[in-house]
Amino acid sequence: MSDLPLSGIKILDLTRVLAGPLSAQMLADLGAEVIKIERPGTGDDARAFGPPYLVDPEGKENNNNSFYLCANRGKKSVTINIAKPEGQAIIRDLAKTADVMMENYKVGDLKRYGLDYEAIKAINPGIIYCSVTGFGQTGPYAPRAGYDAILQAMGGLMSVTGHIDGEPGEGPMKVGPSIVDYMTGMNTSIGILTALYNRDAKGGEGQHVDVCLFDTVIASLSHWLQIYLVNGKTPPRRGTWGNGGMPAGVFRCTDGELMLVVGNDGQFSRTCAVLGAAELATDPRFLRNNDRVVHGKEIMAIFAGLFLKNSVKHWLDELEKAGVPSGPINNFEQVFADPHVQARGMRIKVNHPFEPELSLIRNPLTFSGTPVTDYRAPPLLGADTKQVLSSTLGYDDAKLDGLKKQGII
Repeated sequence: MSDLPLSGIKILDLTRVLAGPLSAQMLADLGAEVIKIERPGTGDDARAFGPPYLVDPEGKENNNNSFYLCANRGKKSVTINIAKPEGQAIIRDLAKTADVMMENYKVGDLKRYGLDYEAIKAINPGIIYCSVTGFGQTGPYAPRAGYDAILQAMGGLMSVTGHIDGEPGEGPMKVGPSIVDYMTGMNTSIGILTALYNRDAKGGEGQHVDVCLFDTVIASLSHWLQIYLVNGKTPPRRGTWGNGGMPAGVFRCTDGELMLVVGNDGQFSRTCAVLGAAELATDPRFLRNNDRVVHGKEIMAIFAGLFLKNSVKHWLDELEKAGVPSGPINNFEQVFADPHVQARGMRIKVNHPFEPELSLIRNPLTFSGTPVTDYRAPPLLGADTKQVLSSTLGYDDAKLDGLKKQGII
């Protein structure tokens, strides 16, 4: 089997919580050696974002919770106290050996420790130094801390998410998962890989990559935000209704709900036939998609009545035969029971010290020539401190013991 795409790349990861760690995890999946720096004793802030936690074999409390487990597989955990000069010196020594350094401290924090981009660049000119923050390295909000939900609100995502105005529960709504963190993690990976390509394949130099949640959420609004840029009007909240092909949304059946998206006029005609109302396809109000957008409330109400006449399975089977995109509204148990999800191998097993077959979610990228097949469990706090410092920096046992007694590692 070929080496993984990022074999030979070393990443020094000072990120915590979710966006940065998700990016570093993806890069670790793809073959990079990721050295995760954590605080002695407490570790990454995410370790306190529980429960649930894995069960310690000895019944002790621990810091291996779901939040941490989802974003840190394949890494090496090294505990270093960067608030102390000795710890800062260790980070600088590790940075000399790294291709990439990642951090998500508030703007200016690491400069106090001599760990900012300019300081690291001085000792490793080729370093790709990536900063992941709430608001970026410039602008009036740069010094602020930022979490996913705050950026969903400030970036406009919540303003267009939620029940339709006039319906019960109307008002801005947060997307369930930390979707801005996840998208920022992807952008971080893209930024790092682009900078590495520029340096290694095009003869470029190291550089500072600035990625933030605020920029990410605004860019992610895509065609919704473009509507505002075209006509100056913020699109209304649409609940589960679509913002392209119509009709689109959740429809209640006799035994549950399904999601339907009618993407073009041909699909609309076939859907009408499935529902036993072929005449709707020639109704002047609904001939073209733009007509159905204008008369959205009317067609959605008509479809709502028709779907109530049979079961979810009946409609999904018939819509699939007709080539109309639709699907069930699955809970997580149903997601992992889905035969397609199983065929795609989205649930993987890793050997964790607390659980020999710990379930995780696989990397969503699939390669024909360099497949990711070997996943390593998220590390216990400080599990690799001795190995990394001895093999990379040449520290002997006496030095390691001294640093531990001083609270440096």
